[in-house]
Amino acid sequence: MTQEIVIPLPGNDALATSIARHLNVVRGSLQTRSFPDEETYLRFEDELNGRTVVLVCSLNRPDAKFLPLVFAADAARDLGAAKVVLVAPYLCYMRQDRRFHSGEAVTSVSFARRVSSSFDGLVTVDPHLHRYRTLDEIYSIPSRVVHSAPAIAEWLLNNQKSAILIGPDIESEQWVSDVAGQARSPYRVLRKERFGDRNVKIELPDLTEFRNETPVLIDDIVSSGRTMIETARQLRQQGFGAPVCIAVHGLFTADTERELLEVAARVVTTNTVPHHTNGIDLSQAITEQVAALCWL
Repeated sequence: MTQEIVIPLPGNDALATSIARHLNVVRGSLQTRSFPDEETYLRFEDELNGRTVVLVCSLNRPDAKFLPLVFAADAARDLGAAKVVLVAPYLCYMRQDRRFHSGEAVTSVSFARRVSSSFDGLVTVDPHLHRYRTLDEIYSIPSRVVHSAPAIAEWLLNNQKSAILIGPDIESEQWVSDVAGQARSPYRVLRKERFGDRNVKIELPDLTEFRNETPVLIDDIVSSGRTMIETARQLRQQGFGAPVCIAVHGLFTADTERELLEVAARVVTTNTVPHHTNGIDLSQAITEQVAALCWL
């Protein structure tokens, strides 16, 4: 087995430090800067020859991040790395999983090809598997998926024991029911119809029997936040107080958090995407999958 070294791309220092600590290995450094023409300069500050290099880069807002990430993977290999593994707690470009209209790019497949050509393995958290059963359908490298449900359930047990969990749509039922079972809480799911990025229609079930419970809205991805915001408003109409909102991946747009806090009591996210709402730590679970992948 080769010695691992964990190296963060910019903005991923905290998670990389935690992974390195859990693995009991070195956390390395990568110099990055932009030339005047905005091309990227990279320089590893550690010896990589013969080592397994774990690059940590959450891929929210990915377009500016991905080219430097690929350069880093290529450079690590050129410098003698035995294996290069990507830890991308949030994995982007999973939304476009088929051609909905003539001429569209199926970007999930295109992106998977490029990641698979640059890395020897991938660790991520709760990827948006809608029409794919597993990542193996589009990724040709070994992958490991971390499930956030146990950590979310633990947070609920410690912070919000009296709760009714609410999932965003029928597709979320299996996931939300898993959290509910581990947190020993009842749950319901919404019926949602999306008309655009910021236009959704929510059909809320009758929750009268749970009037004394705190509503907890759980979703895998929160970007514009329209689903949670509209759900919170309808809950208020049914006589509930302000809900707690939990997201695995907080991809907040400029106004999302402010608008959510106008209708919610609290917003909590996992640390897959660095943000001050991070309250659920997945670093130990991520480390376990990194270790399993590195030892293949």
